[in-house]
Parts: sequence; structure tokens; C-alpha cells
Amino acid sequence: MIDPIVKTIDLGDGRTITLETGKLAKQADGSVVVRMNNTMLLAAVCAAKDANPGVDFMPLQVEYKEKFSAFGRFPGGFMKREGRASDYEILTCRLVDRALRPLFPDDFHAEVFVNIILYSSDGQDMPDALAGLAASAALAVSDIPFNGPISEVRVARIDGEFVVNPTFKQLENADIDIMVGATIDNIMMVEGEMDEVSESEMLEAIKVAHEAIKHQCRVQLELSELVGKTVKREYCHETNDEELRKDVREKCYDKVYAIAKSGSGKHERTEAFEAVVEEYKSQFTEEELEEKAPLIAKYYHDVEKEAMRRCILDEGIRLDGRQTNEIRPIWSEVDCLPGPHGSSIFTRGETQSLSTVTLGTKLDEKIVDDVLCSDKERFMLHYNFPPFSTGEAKPQRGVGRREIGHGNLAHRALKNMLPENYPYVIRIVSDILESNGSSSMATVCAGTLALMDAGVQIKKPVSGIAMGLISENKGTNYAVLSDILGDEDHLGDMDFKVTGTRDGITATQMDIKVDGLSYEILEKALAQAKEGRMYILGKLLETISEPRPDLKPHAPRIEVLIIPKEFIGAVIGPGGKIIQGMQEETGTTITIEEIDGYGRVEVSANNKDSIEMAMAKIKGIVAVPEVGEVYEGKVRSIMPYGCFVEFLPGKDGLLHISEIDWKRLETVEEIGIKEGDMIEVKLIDIDPKSGKFKLSRKVLLPRPERQEKSGQQGGGHQSHHQGHQDRQHRGNR
Repeated sequence: MIDPIVKTIDLGDGRTITLETGKLAKQADGSVVVRMNNTMLLAAVCAAKDANPGVDFMPLQVEYKEKFSAFGRFPGGFMKREGRASDYEILTCRLVDRALRPLFPDDFHAEVFVNIILYSSDGQDMPDALAGLAASAALAVSDIPFNGPISEVRVARIDGEFVVNPTFKQLENADIDIMVGATIDNIMMVEGEMDEVSESEMLEAIKVAHEAIKHQCRVQLELSELVGKTVKREYCHETNDEELRKDVREKCYDKVYAIAKSGSGKHERTEAFEAVVEEYKSQFTEEELEEKAPLIAKYYHDVEKEAMRRCILDEGIRLDGRQTNEIRPIWSEVDCLPGPHGSSIFTRGETQSLSTVTLGTKLDEKIVDDVLCSDKERFMLHYNFPPFSTGEAKPQRGVGRREIGHGNLAHRALKNMLPENYPYVIRIVSDILESNGSSSMATVCAGTLALMDAGVQIKKPVSGIAMGLISENKGTNYAVLSDILGDEDHLGDMDFKVTGTRDGITATQMDIKVDGLSYEILEKALAQAKEGRMYILGKLLETISEPRPDLKPHAPRIEVLIIPKEFIGAVIGPGGKIIQGMQEETGTTITIEEIDGYGRVEVSANNKDSIEMAMAKIKGIVAVPEVGEVYEGKVRSIMPYGCFVEFLPGKDGLLHISEIDWKRLETVEEIGIKEGDMIEVKLIDIDPKSGKFKLSRKVLLPRPERQEKSGQQGGGHQSHHQGHQDRQHRGNR
């Protein structure tokens, strides 16, 4: 019998998390089962013994997979087995990857694979909040070099109280929902959404998360000691040439520094940097370069990084010449494309998003069929990053993890600003046409403009900004950068994206690449970000100050009608006959579903008349006939004893021959009534036993005047006046 090693984490509210190793996946370099209630994940890590030739980066691959059997479900589709990763799984991979990647040693280049699998769930506890803990614990019980441990937790504020790792149900009432990854000492990653909260409230949530993470990291260290994996494997993935490193710096640094402080544009700066390294390499023969080229590239990269950072820290000069809190020039426009229902261009410096809005009906909803979530989405945001946006000559091979992550951030930024109970399904597509830093924030700004151009009555406009950080000496000397460039992201210590309205933050994403980030620096970054957001928001409002009062002429029109539950079947009809007939007759699209004990009917068309016609028919079906009411009905059939009139959709009543006219009729046809005619009738009775309806036409007609025998003029006038009053009285009955 296998005796696994188990450690327990007490969450302090009666819940616990257990870490178990030594039982499953023992051939992996490290494996741990993490369990919280009935949610169980297995994390297994493996690292290659040596680095592949020429690799000078960290080839880390994180995979997160949910088994449908974990929740007692079958996968959809014909294959009935798990397929490509869902967006949720990819987003969870990214959360783990971003916290782990900075903590591998800089000179460790062996391939590392982290696999996290959800094997059990009761649908209550959220597994993504445990994935980072599972991955780090697996590394902790392995001999793979790693400067951890880390852990990740979700923190939500519910009714004013912070809750660590809330359930799916609890999260529904949260106004703050963030995932935080950290070591014992430092925050590494933050991502989440908020309902217009302040900067101080967000910082408070991060601090709550960090306290929980510290405890989870200490337990992992204890687990590592029990397993005996405190000493990591030896490796040698780099062979350096210190003389070459020194030579590169001596001959290139001053030239690179001059370029870094010149304030030139991206392409000019890139070409100038390349010219410096090419000039340096010209002193070597081709044979020498075959050996030295990779090291030269590495050392020259270090020179670029040092020069850029020193420019900022020593002189306050950024690569494009801006001040640390300065935003690049912004221009934007709306209604730039005639076909979409809304469109915009947002350009900030050398980053540009062309965004479109498409409005659809219920039939356009996205069906989500994940392991723990079967739902429909009425708001979608898709982000595309074609290679030409950075001037690269390469093919576009579909949507990558980066595109999904950036699109999700923009989606979170905007979704809570959509109008409540909005009848339209909304799809935003952001195509990045130019990129030099913070294209996801350009997507937020362009998305706001496109929504307002489409006539979507958003609650408030949203803007976004990406902040950077250059620091040294454990953060004692630092500079916070507003609206960072791509190079400042790549060579800097932080990428901190913040979105929000004038009243608070709606979403955030932060990645830290350096140890020693204090809350003081975070607070300054948030304050500086708010200033930048407000400036950008002002620029958006100069382009379009509020949503257009109406939709574009070619946008679909939708009306919503709430009906009693018992009438859903009547609207649909046997085999869908009634609803299909209405759609064909009116040229509309009609959908109906039961929500909270009521029927929600959506009627859409490209013109108002069609919608009004369909709405009238539906209202007729759900209307309750009332004795004394007058209706306009259609003659459905003619019988010897009268005719049947459909006075409400699906409701026929008998118009007896004696109720057609005041004079005696032998046949209905005598007064010209025929099938298909529209006539006005009054409901005069409902049989209490059979429920049959009795109609009358004659009570709506003037009653013939009685001929008075008296020839007096006054009497005749009085009789005529009285007859007129009688007709008025009957007509109003």
C-alpha cells in the first residue's frame, strides 16, 4: 500500500486544501494532487535534462485541462472526447504561466512542461484558483530549478467583505473579482474585473490575497522538505565569453545610449540599433561569427536594456522622448466603415485598433459548453493581432493564446458598462493594424467608441492605459512609466494595465518581472494610471460625447415582450405552426424562451412596421378576451347560420346570422360578407361551460329609426334626436 505525503492548508474559515504527493504520476519529475472539498487537480511537471542547442530563453509550456468526467458529463460533438482547449482553459494556462515564468533562473533553458488536470469537481469550488498552487507544489517536490514557491488565489469582495477562493455561487454577488499570484515576498501577477472600484480598494484586495498566498507558500516549503527535494539539479545551459561581453559593451554602449535618448520613432530606432550591432559584427570573419553571433546578440541585447533603463533613471528620458507620465498623441474617429453597425479607429502613438460592433438577435448567442459551465454569451469581444501590425513578413496562423488573453481583458473592461437587459447580442472585433505597446488598451478605447457609434446606450465610457516600471536596488530607485512602448514592456520590470470609467476601475492585468515591488510603488502606479486614464477618456469624448440616440438604419430592430408562462405554448403552436406562420407573414424573426417563470419573446426585423405587425399578433394571442370589448377580426368561414370570425390570434367566435345586421337576413352573403374580410365585432358573451365566444356586429351599427305616425314637426325632430342618442349609446357599449 502506497503511503503518500500529505500537507494541509487551513483557509481559516472552516475550509482546507490538501497537497498530496507520492501516489499518482510518480514518473514525472514532480507531481501533486490538490484537493479542496470535491475539487481535485493533478499537476505533473517534467523538465528536459539539457537545453536544446541555440536556445537562450525559458521554453516553458503550461497546459490546463478539464475532464468532462470530473463533473459527470459527456463531451459534446460526435467524437465524445475532449478536444482543443476552451478559452477558459487557455486563460487558466496563462494565469499560471505568467506567475511561474519569471521565477526560473535566467540561465536555465531546458524545456519545462507543466500539466494540470481537473479530475473531480462538484461545480461549487472554482478550480482555476487552485491551478497555480498545484503547479508550484509539483515544482516544489521536483529537482527542477525554480525560485519559488508561488501560489495563486482568487479574492472577491462580497457584501463588503473579502473572501478568498469563493464559490461560483458567491462570485455572482461580487463587486471585485481578482486572481493574484505571488511568492512569500512579492506580487507576481494580478488579473481581474471590478465594478468601478477605487485604487485603494483594489490594493486592499491584493493585500488580502498576498496574506493567504504566504501561508500556502510556507506549506509548500514544508512539503518540499518532507520529500527531500530542497536541493535542485545542477545544470549548465550557457557558455559565456566574458571578454566578448566586455568588448560589446565598450564599443556599443555609448552609441546605443545616444539612440535611446534621441526620441526617434520605432522603425528608425530599430534600424539604428541594428546598424550598431552590424557595425560591431563587421570586425569578425564569417567563420568567427558562426561561433560568436549568438553571444553577440545576447550581450548586445543586455547593452540595449541597460542603456534604455539608464536613460530613464538618470535623465528621465524615454525611448521616444516623452516624460515618464506623458501619453503619446491620440487621434480617433467613429463611423469609419459603412457596413458594420458601429465602427471606430483609435490610434495612440504607433498603436492602432480598428474596431467594429455587430448587433444580433438571440439566435446569434454564443453557446458555451465547458466542463463546469453550460451557458450562453450575449456579449463577445474578439481581438486579432496580424503580423503586419508590427511590420513582420509572416503568415497569420489563427488565434493564439495571446489574442485570447488580450481579448478577455478588454471584454472584462467593457461588459459591466453595457445597458441592463439589452435585447441585442453584441460582438466587438478589434483588429490591431499597428502595434507598439498596449494594443489591448487600444482595444478597450476603440471598443467604447464603436459601441457609442452603434447607438448602444452604455452606462459610461471606458478607457485604458498600460503602465511600466524601471527599477533598481530592490525598488529604492525607480520610475513609473505611463503608456508604455513595446520596448519598455520588453526591457522593463512591469506591465500593468488598468481600465475604468471616470468613477472607478473596471478591469486590470499586471505582470511583474522583478523582485521587491513594494505597495508604495503599486500605489504610485495606480495613481499615475488614473491620471492617464482620465486624459485618454477626455480624448474619446472629444470624438463622440455620448452614444448615438438611435441605431444605424441597417441595424436589426428588436422588441422584447414578456408574457405569462402559460401562453408560451400558444405562441409557439403545435409543432411551431403559429410562430412559424407569424414569422412568414410578417417577415420577422421571433424567438421565445422561459426565464424566471415568464416567457421572454424577442421580435426582430429590419423595419418597424414588420415588428409592430408581429407584436400585435403576439399580444393578441396572449390577450384575455373580455366581454364588451370591440375587436377587428377576420372572417374565417361562412356557414348557413352565420360565420366564424378570428377576433384574436387563435381565437374564433361565432357571429350568428341574427347578430350581423338589424334587418332579417336569409344568408350571410346578402350584405356582401365573404371569407377573408376584416370586420369589426363585439364580444357579447362567453359560454361558461364550453368557453365558446359569441360575437355581434349589429350592436355596432346604427339602429333603424322607428317611423312615428304623428306628423308634428316638433315630435319628428324629438324622435330623430332620441334615435341619435340611442345609436350613440349602443355604439359605446
